[in-house]
Amino acid sequence: MTQGLTGDDPPRLGAFEIVGRLGEGGQGVVYLGRTPANEPVAVKLLHARLAADTDARARFLREVSVAQRVARFCTAPVLHADVAGDRPYIVSEYVPGPSLRLLVERDGPRRGAALDRVAVSTATALAAIHRAGVLHRDFKPANVLMGPEGPVVIDFGVARALDTPGATLTADALGTPAYLAPEQLGGAPLTPAVDVFAWGVTMVYAAGGRPAFGADSIPAVINRILHQPPDLGALDGPLRDLVAACLAKDPTHRPTAEQVVSHLMGRTFTPPPPPREPRRLRPILLPVAAAVVAAGLTAGVTLALRTGGTTPTPNPPVVAGVEGGEPTTDPPATTPARRLRTPAPAVTRPASRPPRPTQSRTRTPSRTPRATPSRTPGATKTPTPTPKPSGTPKPTPTPKPSPSPNPYTAAVVCGSGFSRVDAHPLGTQATVVLMFNGATGKNCVVTLSKNVVPQKIKMSAVLRVQGGTSASDSGLFAAYAGPVRLAAKKACVIWGGSYGGTSWQSGWSHCG
Repeated sequence: MTQGLTGDDPPRLGAFEIVGRLGEGGQGVVYLGRTPANEPVAVKLLHARLAADTDARARFLREVSVAQRVARFCTAPVLHADVAGDRPYIVSEYVPGPSLRLLVERDGPRRGAALDRVAVSTATALAAIHRAGVLHRDFKPANVLMGPEGPVVIDFGVARALDTPGATLTADALGTPAYLAPEQLGGAPLTPAVDVFAWGVTMVYAAGGRPAFGADSIPAVINRILHQPPDLGALDGPLRDLVAACLAKDPTHRPTAEQVVSHLMGRTFTPPPPPREPRRLRPILLPVAAAVVAAGLTAGVTLALRTGGTTPTPNPPVVAGVEGGEPTTDPPATTPARRLRTPAPAVTRPASRPPRPTQSRTRTPSRTPRATPSRTPGATKTPTPTPKPSGTPKPTPTPKPSPSPNPYTAAVVCGSGFSRVDAHPLGTQATVVLMFNGATGKNCVVTLSKNVVPQKIKMSAVLRVQGGTSASDSGLFAAYAGPVRLAAKKACVIWGGSYGGTSWQSGWSHCG
């Protein structure tokens, strides 16, 4: 919703005329602007109080570089930026439509297919953001614009590039508390799992109009995020189970954004098992173990007194699972374990017994010598021959991972409202697809790989409108190239693409 300008708002920034206010945040104000060709754009102007702050300028510049890395279909592309002047500003594509927050407030929660479309589109956008090596860190309904061609994610003001030198991904950025993950509140290092958590809270809001951990006082919300299960409200079916997994307290137990998309496309997601608690010795075993040790020591002392020998120092038995004992001094070949030491009972010695001399290695005649087993003549043990190796063992080849099917479709990549018009195979591993949106009069071309290619491969998508403009998207991609969208009402188009060394392009076709 556009608001009128105030006396402090500039009438123009560079070549762009400012015609209204779209919103305001912690970094700056977002205006509706017009290009010299009278096309609408969104202009974000850094707050005047922050213009002299070098750190704020650096964050503003980082927002430009981060947003430019993300696929164009899932965010508003940056068209122009001036971060060196007195009033730094960023110009991006204008997305007509309310935010998801305003849409739910105005029209109520999403239901059925409408909720599924929001879930698929936003998860796909989040997966593309992570695939570009970017962490958003402030994913929430206010930062999802419901445009005519599908939802787009905006506001990368606190986002970070995961490979930026010196970028410490800790919870130093301000976000909306209701959508922050536990590790963000605890100051732990952050991973893309924080965005998956925020996506789960956003889906709960989209389905019920209320975040999963409430929206009352900040201390109460933070306490619920850290210690209480989420309130999933009106969510049901498979989406409820998926969102519950996304809201796990432990980030390692959440699915990735790619896994979320795969599950929404009909594939099964199996959450990782919870961590196994270490086995503990039952308390009742401790007195039993102590009694066994005491009995063994008493028997050993009694036997020594009866035979007239010295009292042996017994090796205490090892009791598994008992904590707090001293480390064993056994030779290294013995498995290390903790021992339970029980003091030996005091023994009263006869008063008339003389002091015991220093123990000699020679056995006294009073002792009964131990019987030494004699060897049977002729029963010499024949050594077992060592088998000779049959040859140099061959290394076991490492199995190659099976290719992962591409979870994306042309409808998901091009956005809502587009339907398939035509397609052409690029060999056996890719297809170029032409889509059309009757409401906007736009064509969309995307080249889809059959499988996800982790090492990436060169792909392209091309679209040309007769008597109009042309556009293309080319580079190294893992799953698809594009989308390339152009208005083509009542006009012929040339469309095509390439995959690796295979390329194809149509003639003028699909006129009107």
